[in-house]
Amino acid sequence: MSVTIVIVDGLGGGLGAQIAAKIRERFGTDIRILALGTNSSATERMLKAGADRGASGENAIRVSVGQGDFILGPIGVAIPNSLLGEVSPGMAQAILEAPGERILLPVPQNHFTLAGIESRPVGKLVEDAVSRIAARLGTDDPLAEGPQEG
Repeated sequence: MSVTIVIVDGLGGGLGAQIAAKIRERFGTDIRILALGTNSSATERMLKAGADRGASGENAIRVSVGQGDFILGPIGVAIPNSLLGEVSPGMAQAILEAPGERILLPVPQNHFTLAGIESRPVGKLVEDAVSRIAARLGTDDPLAEGPQEG
């Protein structure tokens, strides 16, 4: 299976690290993970959680986000000036225009509200996102555990 998942995160990279760890747990090394952080702390944390490669900053995100078959992160990565201003308009545009399928987690932000979305624990959001990838890849057997072969 030749699949690349791009994880975009900012601030401390905690959500991106949880996503990277869950992807590694579910798919093992069959999936390549590219961590793109709005800052080096976020990138470093995603790398420690299991990402294969990483890069930081606006230009890295704009240039590299298109490498992913899937793009994961908090919904704020697609909204200019989110994550306390770390997401530039150029970053958000590149993420929205990238060819990969975006799976964005509805993590609350201080400056906007997502109406009609139930508040759920972040761990459940991460599980749901990874399950969506498994379903798209045809490896969504709910009884299967660990790395999936495809």
